[in-house]
Amino acid sequence: MLKPIKRGDRGPAVEDIQKRLLALGHDLGRTGVDGVFLGATYDAVRRFQTEHGLSEDGEVGQETWSALVDATFRLGDRLLYLKYPYLHGADVRVLQGALNALGFACGEPDGIFGAYTERAVREFQANIAQPADGIAGDETVRALQHLRHVWQDKDPTAPVALRVAPARAAETLARIPVGVVALDETTADVAERIANLAFATEPSAKVSVGSPAENGVTLYLAPGPARDFRPELPRIATGGGPAATEPRVLTALATGSAEVVIDLEGLSARSEPDLQRLAVAVLDAVCAALSRDGAAVLG
Repeated sequence: MLKPIKRGDRGPAVEDIQKRLLALGHDLGRTGVDGVFLGATYDAVRRFQTEHGLSEDGEVGQETWSALVDATFRLGDRLLYLKYPYLHGADVRVLQGALNALGFACGEPDGIFGAYTERAVREFQANIAQPADGIAGDETVRALQHLRHVWQDKDPTAPVALRVAPARAAETLARIPVGVVALDETTADVAERIANLAFATEPSAKVSVGSPAENGVTLYLAPGPARDFRPELPRIATGGGPAATEPRVLTALATGSAEVVIDLEGLSARSEPDLQRLAVAVLDAVCAALSRDGAAVLG
């Protein structure tokens, strides 16, 4: 949004605002969605701002617009997963409330998809025999919706539901340096996702992209079997998906090597969820190896 939308403005942007206000139950008067920012729309914007603790100026600037978008996300509208900046919105709050009510604790439903929410999603997925990747996509949302009769009327903030489990090896990420080096442009996305996931889990994570780690572990991401790069290093393939990738990374690091080459095959054909699952699998394996055998890996 380049400039605030205010009283007297007209057009598609005003219609979008009106549709969102209407979806939230605000009264727009007899004219409804007409693309004109006047009386009832102005009053509705001010009520929305008051409800959300925003400056009550009746204009839709960036802050009000962001709050409107957040408030109108429905569970299933988009892919939800751990990243930084954190995803946030009404859909995340519904997800958190449902998980808490079902016994998969993610803490206070604050509408922010953080590390504890990811952990709760993974526990729920494992419980229903789905791949535990922490990504709330179509299949996971459908499974939650099928259980709506169980969680819909329960208190999402019950004390028993708020005993959260620890997040992914946060202490290890803050303690041991990890370097992620993409060997070409096709693997750079996964490298960035691994680092982003680490910082979303632990803001003080010692993870860097583009250079080897000093006194830590370095992952070289190769676009398939790059046999001419550092042939002396242990190398693994990611064929077979995350379930196969994680133990392979774990085994390679557990041998005592501080450097590993990971062959990422077929990246161009992978979707966003696939790339994120791959990043999750690699980071989880690194955390598992360093938590269990960190001293051996680092000599």
